[in-house]
Amino acid sequence: MGEITEQEIQKYLTGSFGRELVLYDEIDSTNNAAKLLAKNGAPHGAAVIARRQTAGKGRLGRRFYSPAGSGIYLTAILRPEASVEQSILITSAAAVATARAIEEVSGVQVRIKWVNDLYLDGKKLCGILAESALRPDGGLAYLVVGIGVNVTSSAFPPEVADVATSLSAGTGRSIDRNRLIASVLNHLEAVYGQLASREFMKEYRERSCVIGREVRMIQGEHAEQATVLDIDEDARLIVRTADGIKTVSTGEVSLRGDFR
Repeated sequence: MGEITEQEIQKYLTGSFGRELVLYDEIDSTNNAAKLLAKNGAPHGAAVIARRQTAGKGRLGRRFYSPAGSGIYLTAILRPEASVEQSILITSAAAVATARAIEEVSGVQVRIKWVNDLYLDGKKLCGILAESALRPDGGLAYLVVGIGVNVTSSAFPPEVADVATSLSAGTGRSIDRNRLIASVLNHLEAVYGQLASREFMKEYRERSCVIGREVRMIQGEHAEQATVLDIDEDARLIVRTADGIKTVSTGEVSLRGDFR
């Protein structure tokens, strides 16, 4: 598996996303770097990539394991003209785009676990984290979407070893990380164009691994059993609980026990 380089990534780019690119050998978090660049005027579609993260970010304050040579760690800077409400769909759009890219490069089909994880063979393959900043008038100044994909699985730490997987484990072969990064950016640009129409939500639902499943809904300190009935056009879960049918826009779901 070759080294990640700007030249190799840009060789595979087909659109404007990633044409302005900053590549770090090591950084705390690509999201942190992207937010600083965005604050200082980096354009829509610019990207930050790291060969290694020392403090990769996951949802709810979790860490994303990001060793050198084992994955792709990238963040795209977006400047949506959409409303703050519509921008919430960016995470779902990024999940669809990354799923398409993974299939394009590796040939394996991945599923989406609401709201921001990609799964392969029942284990977590990829995490996505969007962060935003508002203008003084309340509009969206910028949004960064971080995407981390496990490409090899040589050294998962014990706390995630039983719930995480990688593309090498799923395919039995090496994956070109430069091509995968470019493919993610290409597909993200395409799906971003569907933000207003929500066209990508059909595919998001088709790839879901929670619709029709019994899950454990976790919202802060509260957890309850639920059946996922559907996902609506705003990427909210429609669930049936002991209290009846309701729509859920925050929190997370666990498919078994304390499984994340």
